[in-house]
Amino acid sequence: MTKPALDIALIIPARNEELSLPGVLAKVPKEITRLLVVDNGSSDRTAQVAARYGAQVVTEPVPGYGRACLAGLAVLRDDPPDLVAFVDADGSDDPSRLSELIAQVVQGGQDLALGRRIPATGAALSFQQRFGHMLATGLIRLIWQHRYYDLGPMRVITWAALERLGMTDRAFGWTVEMQVRAIKRGLRVREIDVPYFERSAGNSKISRTLSGTFKAGSTILWVIGRELLRDLLCRRKR
Repeated sequence: MTKPALDIALIIPARNEELSLPGVLAKVPKEITRLLVVDNGSSDRTAQVAARYGAQVVTEPVPGYGRACLAGLAVLRDDPPDLVAFVDADGSDDPSRLSELIAQVVQGGQDLALGRRIPATGAALSFQQRFGHMLATGLIRLIWQHRYYDLGPMRVITWAALERLGMTDRAFGWTVEMQVRAIKRGLRVREIDVPYFERSAGNSKISRTLSGTFKAGSTILWVIGRELLRDLLCRRKR
């Protein structure tokens, strides 16, 4: 008897990415059974492009990376998949490499597989991104004794593990919230190297702008501080 294929959903948050989205959707691997593009307050034809490529379009009009991810998960909740994958819509990720992350979960027994970004060019990751991620992962290692190398967007997680995390962040603390809570909940986590490119089209909303970098960095540090405070309060109650 043939073993039924796993149901794997891919969520792609997208805001004004009509130019880069076709290249991203063209590289979605065959393992993906459900494809959701979350139109996160776009003023261009992002939604129309996504629909043309066969994606289910989810609308989240209020901008926010975490909001977009949560909107996609809300749609899946009535009929949960086995695994959920995430990639960005700007072409900096290579979605075809999701196959390797999926294998880590399906065959390697991991609950969460993360793509550790290896820049394909020197400009793929800005100085601000490198410094911010080094600071954040250093704090995580200091506080929770787990060594992460990156806070990249490409990831695959089982639905059961995701539900245990109780994700809430609506902004750019989404990735660090997931990774910190994965440690706290005792998930099996593996990082593997994946190439990272300069965005294929359009303009960056975060990493190439001073205000965007400051907001994202502040949010990431706030999430780390909040999770630490919760740990301290729990210990005091014991």
